[in-house]
Order: sequence, then structure tokens, then C-alpha cells
Amino acid sequence: MSPASAQTGSATGFATQNGGTTGGAGGQTVRATTGTQLHQALCDRPDTSTPIIIEVEGTIDHGNTSKVSGDGCDTADDVIELKKISNVTIVGTGSGAVFDQLGIHIRESHNIIIQNVTVRNVKKSGSPTSNGGDAIGMEKDVRNIWVDHVTLEASGGESEGYDALFDMKNNTQYVTLSYSILRNSGRGGLVGSSESDLSNGYVTYNHNLYENIDSRAPLLRGGVGHMYNNHYEGLQKSGINSRAGASAKVENNYFKDSKDVLGTFYTNERGSWDVGGNVFDNVTWSSQGDENYPAGPDPQSTTSVSIPYPYELDDAGCLSEVLNQTAGADKGNRVSDGDCEASEPTDPDPTDPDPTDPDPTDPDPDPTDPDPTDPPAGTNLSLGAGSGADGSGKAGGTSYGNVIDGDMNTYWSPSGSTGRISVKWGSDTTVSTIAIREAAGAEGDIGSWRVVDHDTGAVLSTGSGAGVITFTPTTLRKINFEITDSNGTPRVAEFETYAGAPPNN
Repeated sequence: MSPASAQTGSATGFATQNGGTTGGAGGQTVRATTGTQLHQALCDRPDTSTPIIIEVEGTIDHGNTSKVSGDGCDTADDVIELKKISNVTIVGTGSGAVFDQLGIHIRESHNIIIQNVTVRNVKKSGSPTSNGGDAIGMEKDVRNIWVDHVTLEASGGESEGYDALFDMKNNTQYVTLSYSILRNSGRGGLVGSSESDLSNGYVTYNHNLYENIDSRAPLLRGGVGHMYNNHYEGLQKSGINSRAGASAKVENNYFKDSKDVLGTFYTNERGSWDVGGNVFDNVTWSSQGDENYPAGPDPQSTTSVSIPYPYELDDAGCLSEVLNQTAGADKGNRVSDGDCEASEPTDPDPTDPDPTDPDPTDPDPDPTDPDPTDPPAGTNLSLGAGSGADGSGKAGGTSYGNVIDGDMNTYWSPSGSTGRISVKWGSDTTVSTIAIREAAGAEGDIGSWRVVDHDTGAVLSTGSGAGVITFTPTTLRKINFEITDSNGTPRVAEFETYAGAPPNN
């Protein structure tokens, strides 16, 4: 995958508010291969607000980044300084852009876009140091920043000399971080430097991958944060820390192999959260106590947060696949198409099923499959699911509804080797058993899977292979069967649900 050659797309989330974020749109495009050249491009402008797009290629480091003076800038040595300026886009291009041990500092500035760059190993102690140890840091009267498709990484925590990956302080507002990777750091980032720094907020985090982070994913003091469609894995101490009156809207995220992923931590000044559609996979929760208020083990909303901009949610269950294709620098600035599939390459024509697939109308089921016409020991609740079925995507010639029609000759297949199929009802329904019936010719193609309560994100069961799956009786309105690995092209003929034991168990 080659990097994008210029800025693509437009701002999303809270960066679209307060007049919007357009960066250097309409301005001159300048190429920079050193930090000094980047500063020079800013300084050569007639004034500090003249729009400019700076395309960066190569490695920017301490050896090639010096202070430059001019009418359009206020720069410094050993840091990329975006100070008292506006209307700027910095975008990685060509073979890619890496800011090595060199941070990006945004101060008293607005309308800035940073896209398709990697910032790594910025230190606050040891040698060399830059930007207080923040990969990207914003402070003092900052407005309308869109950071997109970046990779921010460290090689340890504070004891190794690093601070945070993405910090906002002292009246920073209307910021979006999207399609980015934050990894291998003690601190993901904060919004507000102390319990008295409450002038920050209106921050959106969407489609980001957090890996191996101790805490602050993010820490939110005051203000409003919107976290949706992020994948968190390996949060060692805490994750989204809403405190000091902050409100966090947390929806359709996937939390895996982590601890205390949501709550108020390290203070008695509590925040609140509005949750929905999240998946908690192998998440552990500490006990509530002084300065420790985890939202789990069954996270419930403690407030209601209204979001002023439009957005489309991917299902949490397939974020891993989506973000593997889209998040971070050097991914061609690809984005999700809203159906848990990347927008490139284009999906197969749904009117042109693969001719090598078995004909779903061919009435030749495997006689070893359970006969769905046998009188059941219980009622198959899927057949009466008034709200039907949906999923993460479907292969050409298949349909979500085929899994609840009682017909083993029709089926659903995901658009790739993995995917989600769901059954949903219009009212509360108690389910304790499901039966996944594979279509003829596809026996054994389903590999690993998980069953998820869509309403709460709770993982009800995990395993591999099709068949009968039982779990603690759960009252819900939508249940997900998520195929996370396969041995071919899965074909689910029936997704049966029961309050008790299924037929032919």
C-alpha cells in the first residue's frame, strides 16, 4: 500500500464544528524533506494566516530541524512548532514521513490538519528531548485541529523518558483524532492538565487503534469527548478516564485483553459516560473504592450526551479487520465505508455472485445436517424475530434474512472470510442457546467465533466450529454471531435461537 500523495478526505467529528477545519485548503503546496524546510515553508508566507499545504517526505529529526524566522511563523529548534498560526496542512507523501524523536507542538493556533505521518519516541527526559515528551501536544487557545491517519508511538513509559502521545491543555477545543494508531506508551493522552484545567473539550476519537497503553486512552477532565469505533487492546491500568465533570460518549468500541477500560480513576472528582454498542472481550475490572470508580463489569450510562454532527457507526465486532486496513500512516488514507469493510478495493457487485460458489437455490442439503423441519423441543425464536436480521456485510447472492427463514437451502456469507450475522427483536427476548447450521458444502468452514449481546457488548460465549452453543440465559433485543476466523468461505444457513435447549441437541 503506497502512502497518499496529498491530503485526502475532509474533517470529521468535533473538528467540523466551530466553523470547520480545512487546514491549508486553497493555499500553495510546498515540499519539505527536513524540519528546517518545514519551518521555512511556514515562515515564507506573507503572514501567519496565509493558507499552505506542506507535503513532507523522509525523516525529520533533531539533526535537520532548526529555528527559522519570518512573517508567517514563530518557530524553535528541536520541535516542529505550529505557534500563533492558522490555515496549515502537514501531510506525509511519497515514501512516507517520520518525525523521529521530534514532537509536533501546536500552540495558540487554529485550523490545522496533520495527516499521514508517523511520530515516534519523543522524550521529555534523557537525550534528545522534544516537546515535553509529547508526540503531538496542543496547548493554550487552540481550536479546530484534525489529526488523521497518523501513527504515534513510544518505546515505554515515563521511567524510560516518554510522556504522552496526544495531549490537549489550556483551552484546546474542537479536535478530532481519526484512523490513527497509538501504541507502546505509558500514556495515550489527556484533555486537561489538572483538575482545574477544565477549559478543554469537544474532542472526537474515532477509528483509532490503541495498543499496549498503560492509561489515558484518553484521560478527560471536564468537557465532552466522543469515542466511537476504536479498538483498544492491552490497556494495562485504565482506559477512558472520565473525571472532573467530564462527559464521555462511548459507543461501538471494542475492548480486548484490558483492565478498567472505562470509569473515573485516580481521583474522587467523578465524570460520567453514555455507553452503547461496545464489546468487552476479556476485560477485567477492579473493585470500586476511594479514587477508583470503574464503570464495569456491566457498564451502564450515567448521563446522556448529544452529538451535534452526523456520523456513521461500524459494528464493534469487525473493527479489528477494518482498522487493520485503514488505521495509521502509510495506509493510503483509506477509511471505512460504514459497513465494516474498507472502501478500497471496491466490493464485489452484489448482483454478480461468484460463479464458483454453490448455487444457493440448489436443493441439495447435506443429509447429515440437522433437519430444520423436525419438531423442535423448543421454539426457534429466530423465526419470529420481528425486526429481522442484519450483519457486517454480505457476499453477492446471499442475504441476512436467509438465516432466519427456516430454509437450509438459502444462506448468508460474509463479504470476506470473517464477519457478523445478527438476529434482532422489537422487544426484550431471553436467549440461552443458539444453533448455527452451515449450508451444504460449507461444513467446517467456520473457524473461531464469539457470541455477543449487542445491547451491552458482553461476550456470551467463544469457541470454534458450527453447532449448538449454550450460555447463561440473557435478555436482549439483538444477538451477534461474529466469525473471527475461518477455514474457507463461511455459509450460515440458519441462525436459530432458543430460550431453552434446541431440537436434536
